[in-house]
Parts: sequence; structure tokens; C-alpha cells
Amino acid sequence: MSQRAGVSQGDGGHDGRVLGVDLGRRRVGLAISDSDRRLAIALRVLWRAASHDEDHAELARVVAETGASLVVVGLPLSLSGRAGPAARDVQDEVADLRRALPVPVELCDERYSTVLADRSLATVGRKARARREVVDQVAAAAILQTWLDRQKSALDREISPAVT
Repeated sequence: MSQRAGVSQGDGGHDGRVLGVDLGRRRVGLAISDSDRRLAIALRVLWRAASHDEDHAELARVVAETGASLVVVGLPLSLSGRAGPAARDVQDEVADLRRALPVPVELCDERYSTVLADRSLATVGRKARARREVVDQVAAAAILQTWLDRQKSALDREISPAVT
């Protein structure tokens, strides 16, 4: 498995649902995949607790509740692909999450996920206040869908014969 700026390029195995996580300062957006790992579905938003330990315990409950076998966390890289302060904060928290959760945790580049989620909600007529209530879970679904699509694409390349 190769690593670039802390972003996993591995497949995380092929079995079970995947929990997508968008770690924010005030809220944590969650999404879940179907069991075939083809579609990401917005799940809910968790408000940050007093400590990361409490947040991680709640995420462990969600992992158990959903039967997730892998967690994918969005990594907010800069537009240039570099890890700035926000990305380093996420990487630090993910190191703790890897110890707190009973399943593997991977990172996925999340550039534009919140902006795209907010725009898509605006396009369907959601008012700004209503968008704020769900944008984090929609962003988590965008992050997870990106990861799922990359995994499918990598798998397709592995099993498809080269066409010349």
C-alpha cells in the first residue's frame, strides 16, 4: 500500500460496509456504503463532545451499529495537494482513531467535498440554514463515494486485460 501525504492508496479489503467520516471542528459528518461498496449514503451528523475520546467512543458505537469493517476519513489537503494545519490535525486525530476503533482507518483526499456538498444542496433548493444542518453528512458521503470509486477503478484495472 503506497502513501502520499498520508493518504492511503490501499483497498482496505473488499468485505463489508465502509463508514465515511468528515472530521470538523464542531461536527462530524458520517456516511455509510452499501454492503457491495458501490454507493455512499449520507448517514448523520455527530456534534463534537468535550473530548476526542468521547467522539471516538461514539464513532466506535457507530462502527458497531452499522457493521462497518473499515473507516475512511477525509483528509483536507490544500489545493496544491500539500498537508497544511487542518490536514495535520486530521492526521493526528486519525492516529488516535486507529487505536480507538476495532477496524482499519484510512485517509482519503477530501479537497472540495464540503464545497461540492453545499453547492449540490443549494442546487436542490435547500436554504443556507438547512444546508448547514446536513452539509457535513453530505460531504462525508462525497468523501466516501470518491474512495469507493477509486477502489472500484483500481480493482477494474487489476482484473481487466490490457487492450492494445
